[in-house]
This record gives sequence, C-alpha cells and structure tokens, in this order.
Amino acid sequence: MRLSPEQRGLCESVAVEADLPTAGSKLGVAANVRDARLWPLNGLRHPPEAGTNGWYLWRGPHLADSDEFFSPLHIDHLADWCSDAVRFIALPPGWRFLVGPGQEDVWYDPSLLEL
Repeated sequence: MRLSPEQRGLCESVAVEADLPTAGSKLGVAANVRDARLWPLNGLRHPPEAGTNGWYLWRGPHLADSDEFFSPLHIDHLADWCSDAVRFIALPPGWRFLVGPGQEDVWYDPSLLEL
C-alpha cells in the first residue's frame, strides 16, 4: 500500500504526519462495514500491536459491546471491503473519523493511546 495524495492531504489538513499501516498488518472490522448503505462509517486507531495496525472500523451509530463484533482483516483487502475508509487509513494512532452523507469529522482522541 502506498500513501495516496488524498491520504497525504487529509493528514496535512489535521497537521499530523502520515502513518500508513504496514503491509500485511490486520485491522478489526465489523461485519456491517461492507454495507455501503449504512451510515455513518466510523474508524478509530489504537497503537499497533501483535501484527495489528490498531484500526477498528464499523458502520452505524452504535459500537457493539460484543467480543465477536470485530473480525480481523488484512489491510491489503480494505479497498474491497470498505473503499470509503481508505482515505483515512494513514491517520496515526489516537485519531478517529466519522463519515456520513454531507458529514466528515476527523479528530484526535488521546484516550485511544491509554493502556
């Protein structure tokens, strides 16, 4: 995966250095992330660990509290599963996004870096 101009521009717009996930790393995705009709699209990034890149993605207004809500997905398959998330994936750990029709929010959440 290479840093795209769109990813670079997004990181520059929030004044952070791009941190593209390592090729072959895994992210956590909810099964509903493939349903492009369901909004909003949510993403948050914890620090990478044990082969993961820290990203978790889901759609809809609520994050379920079930251990089975997220499944692992190799970053190489993200564009096939959820192309809407690709432009945000270079945001570093501690960042979140929420996207919906006519809405785009990107913000830093220091609680994502707490152990």
